[in-house]
Amino acid sequence: MDIFASVLLSSSLLLFYFVFSDAADSITQSQPLRDIENTTLVSKDGGFVLGFFRPGNSNNRYLGIWYSNIPVKTVVWVANRRNPITDSSGVLKVNSSGSLVLLGQNSTFAWSANQTNEARNPRVQLLDSGNLVLREENEDDYLWQSFDYPSDTWLAGMKLGWDFRIGLDRRLTAWKSPDDPSPGELSWGIELHNYPEIVMKKGSKKVFRSGPWNGNFFSGMPELHAIPLYNFTFVSNKDEVYFTFHMIQNSVITRAVLNQSRYERYMWAKEQNEWSMFLNLPKDKCDDYNLCGPYGNCIMGEAPVCQCVEGFKAKSLETWNPEEWYKGCERSTQLSCQDKDKIEFVPFSGLKMPDTTHSLLNESMSLNECWVKCLNNCTCMAYSNSDTRNGGRGCAMWFEDLIDIRQMAANKQDANSQDIYIRMPASGQVLKNKQKRKVIVIVVVAIAVLFGVLLIPYCIWKRKSLRDNMENNEMLDQNIELQSEDLEVPFFSLATIVIATNNFSSDNKLGEGGFGLVYKGILIDGHEIAVKRLSRSSIQGLNEFKNEVMLIAKLQHRNLVRLLGYCIEGEEIMLIYEYMPNGSLDSFIFDKTRANILGWSMRFNIICGIARGLLYLHEDSRLRIIHRDLKASNVLLDNNMSPKISDFGMARIFGGDQTEGNTDRVVGTYGYMAPEYAIDGLFSVKSDVYSFGILLLEILSGKKNRRSFHPSQGLNLVAHAWNLWKDGKPLELIDTCLEDSCILLEFVRCLRISFLCLQQHHEDRPNMSSVVMMLHGESSLPEPKEPTSLVGKKLSSPSKNKSLSTNEVTITLLQAR
Repeated sequence: MDIFASVLLSSSLLLFYFVFSDAADSITQSQPLRDIENTTLVSKDGGFVLGFFRPGNSNNRYLGIWYSNIPVKTVVWVANRRNPITDSSGVLKVNSSGSLVLLGQNSTFAWSANQTNEARNPRVQLLDSGNLVLREENEDDYLWQSFDYPSDTWLAGMKLGWDFRIGLDRRLTAWKSPDDPSPGELSWGIELHNYPEIVMKKGSKKVFRSGPWNGNFFSGMPELHAIPLYNFTFVSNKDEVYFTFHMIQNSVITRAVLNQSRYERYMWAKEQNEWSMFLNLPKDKCDDYNLCGPYGNCIMGEAPVCQCVEGFKAKSLETWNPEEWYKGCERSTQLSCQDKDKIEFVPFSGLKMPDTTHSLLNESMSLNECWVKCLNNCTCMAYSNSDTRNGGRGCAMWFEDLIDIRQMAANKQDANSQDIYIRMPASGQVLKNKQKRKVIVIVVVAIAVLFGVLLIPYCIWKRKSLRDNMENNEMLDQNIELQSEDLEVPFFSLATIVIATNNFSSDNKLGEGGFGLVYKGILIDGHEIAVKRLSRSSIQGLNEFKNEVMLIAKLQHRNLVRLLGYCIEGEEIMLIYEYMPNGSLDSFIFDKTRANILGWSMRFNIICGIARGLLYLHEDSRLRIIHRDLKASNVLLDNNMSPKISDFGMARIFGGDQTEGNTDRVVGTYGYMAPEYAIDGLFSVKSDVYSFGILLLEILSGKKNRRSFHPSQGLNLVAHAWNLWKDGKPLELIDTCLEDSCILLEFVRCLRISFLCLQQHHEDRPNMSSVVMMLHGESSLPEPKEPTSLVGKKLSSPSKNKSLSTNEVTITLLQAR
């Protein structure tokens, strides 16, 4: 009999093991979850765990859900927040009536799911979303779900807001402390005004307000629109009002949490093994609710931050200080309700919409109908479109004083901007507007006449421009066609780049150039990258971007920066490079402190590396490539201080036996341009040789070429160096920090090579293969002729009229004296 009982017990334990193995994501009436047995439910994808836990230093036990694949235990939901269990007696079960309950000491109720319907054949399941649900076996509808009763954490797919059909208010409430998950004072949810918005409260007091939803984002939270990690949905109808989000990239782990002081959004940074915060609210002083009082406009960066909306003045002008800001502003001129002709509505752009407590919303009205409605109601102080999409629609009206306004942006060209029209006394402004309209009509007529006069020469110019662009595009098409057969450039999604750069954080900014900003990023696998982001105002454009992608993708050399991929998504255009931890060469040689790091041997190795990189471009790669913008800032340094040439947006490809080209669009950086290129638009490999000569001089001397050494004589670095050479004093050019390490013979050799590269006639300059041999002493050095240099003065008899696209200044060809 004892043997039979032992076998039966072993079988039961084995059965229990299989039921609650790592694959178990659900329980039924016959399978409770017991704390004493340390059992858990794990979602099918392994992302979430349901089980019993002890928070912080507390001795109490709670039933909760946390991430299972993150080493930092992060709880996202707690069942018995108000009723902790003091020992390990907790049991989660479905009782005989089909209700989900949590029992504590002596089988007392610690918590129960307040489902409206009893289940006949219930199953409790932990979903991959982190949602714990109760439903009938083999049915999809939920009888109850944890997403309807959030704790302090908002997960993807969870609705925040109201279900009017059952009177359910889904809102976040902070933990009292890290040791106590019971509801604290701070809450985050949707306020049910006529024009709903999210409000953070401390008890019953508002501390932050999101502003109403405008179809794209909440007017006080434009950051949501700028974070391309989520798809946001806002629903407002007779049954529900809620806000939810879903992930664009499911592999990214994010959460929103309400802690004891603010609302924060986090992303799991795998490489750092920690949560990385990328959004927090309130974000600054102007987010404090109603800081500036009625008609006060909070503007960060102003002193004081509280200003009055135009047309208003401070109520307590003599004592306008932080203690008085709450009193707000009053009208400079009082309104008259009787005479509508003396009323106008002045538009304001970029404001956070006022508190909507006293507001009305009509989603079917046009903006003009909204104006009429507000004009005819003396208590209507402002109106606006309620939805900014598709040119604007809907009508929102505000009554009583306008409060909790702040300046968010001032870009009226933004398609998502939401203007608000505030009621103002006309006070002569209407007449002024009429006069302005007359002036405008006169100006328009005059412009039309002038336009007709200028139309003919414009058409001639446009025709020539189109012809030139066609020639450039044909060359670009040829370049792309030559490389498209086996070109494989990895594509990076915008979400990946946003995560890697911490949403283009200013802390990740590495620098700025003609293309735009450059950011450091860390991919999920820990790989460091540099992201070059095309700015809308960039002097370089899509053609330069395509040129760089198609060109550099095929270049493989240790002295060329490596392109890892690209991103074209929405309005974003980006190039992704290997990260160079030591930055650019100019940040060393022109910095008095950092220059000491680059001793002579290191500088000589950098010179040789740059020369080898140019040689590869000119002769050893499949196509002959002219860089056209070689300069110190376009030479990057890796971990070992090895140089890598970067920035190929201006580069051109020569095919076959082509050795030179001609352009009407001169691009590059003055001070590095060869004279035949700057003046006549002629470029060749010898143009790069000239730029190399300038760069070589700068590395040797630690001084910029465009610096004036003798203002009265107009000498730049080239002229100054040649004078020292001619006077037999070349060593006076040495960067002072090289005096102890410099090998004088190598220095003199490099200086002579630089003069050879700077010869006035391009045929007198050596090619890069000769330069490399000369640097290593493998060939004798000819005597240099007088070099030439360009300085920013006056254009000296150019043979052609060329358009200069970068740093447009006039130049002169100056022989070094």
